[in-house]
Amino acid sequence: MTQAYTPSITAAFDSGNIVTHHMGPSPDGGWRAELSIRKDKDSDFFQWFHFRVAAQPGTDLELVITGLRDSAYPEGWPGYRACVSEDRDFWGRADTSYDAAAGALTIRHQMGAGVAWFAYFAPYSMERHHDLVAEMASRPGVRHQELGLSLDGQPIDCLTMGEGPVQVWFYARQHPGESMAEWWMEGALEKLTDPADPHARLLRSKCTLHIVPNMNPDGSLRGHLRTNAAGVNLNREWHDPTPERSPEVLCVRNAMDATGVHWAMDVHGDEAIPHVFIAGFEGIPSWSDEQGVRYNRYRDLLAARTPDFQTAKGYPKAAAGRANLSMSTNQLAERFGPSHGCVSMTLEMPFKDNDDLPCPDQAWSPERSKLLAHDCVAVLAEMIAG
Repeated sequence: MTQAYTPSITAAFDSGNIVTHHMGPSPDGGWRAELSIRKDKDSDFFQWFHFRVAAQPGTDLELVITGLRDSAYPEGWPGYRACVSEDRDFWGRADTSYDAAAGALTIRHQMGAGVAWFAYFAPYSMERHHDLVAEMASRPGVRHQELGLSLDGQPIDCLTMGEGPVQVWFYARQHPGESMAEWWMEGALEKLTDPADPHARLLRSKCTLHIVPNMNPDGSLRGHLRTNAAGVNLNREWHDPTPERSPEVLCVRNAMDATGVHWAMDVHGDEAIPHVFIAGFEGIPSWSDEQGVRYNRYRDLLAARTPDFQTAKGYPKAAAGRANLSMSTNQLAERFGPSHGCVSMTLEMPFKDNDDLPCPDQAWSPERSKLLAHDCVAVLAEMIAG
């Protein structure tokens, strides 16, 4: 006979984040835990969670995450369902409810095996990041460069391919908790390095592509939502990055200055809006209609190509001359617009689901993130070819 044991909860691993306040039997015969999310170091941001539960198969869990009225994006919790996996490969969604008055998220799950992982979104670990870099750097035509080091001494990896004059930059995970961004990067790199893919072949012939899969490895490893090891939001550093606060941005921006930028995409996730959308650079001082035409055409072509993308929902546009130049998309369009006609954009994917095309089992997922990347790359090829 298998001996029963007390369930345990831990987050002492790559990208782990949870604090256990109480755990014990529940009146219905299961187990209930009261939890909270640890803030980013030297910051008030918190929303990302990732933890492991070990318990007897068949155990009914009730996991209550409290204190969420003070989280970074309280509007992200209504309608949200937590990610769960028992093999760390397939990530489904758990039965989840949110009590706005109490600021408490309740996750319910019956254990199928002896261990399960729960996360705000399917994690993309630093180990998987290194595996991705190693695999892609070994593919024909791919060149690897370490652009610099993070505050914790982790490398900022860049993978470059193609020999054409059009300079394209893809970069992701300025906000480390937005792990769907690196799943997108994995999909983009798989497509771009496929020797049989016609869109990739066209882009590699006409462009030089620079891909930075993870700009914030420290926050990723530490289990942060939004900041680096110094509690700095990297996407507010692009006007004046420094070695002391934001060496991650400084080394990437310096590399961009060396190559110039014609096209750039900053890949993110949005906590509240249940749609995929793109934000542009309206409001930069040097805005040109030619930049705007190409930006709008990219959005329209992507919307026509995939039902997972739309243009009706998204962020408000900045007024003329009022763009925040500390954000990368605005900084790059302003910095390289006059010299390169730069079109830069921020791609946002949901933590929840795409409400235009919902998936009951997984909601938005790693698989959909990777497929969206394929479509984004194909549309860029169409733009370049045109």
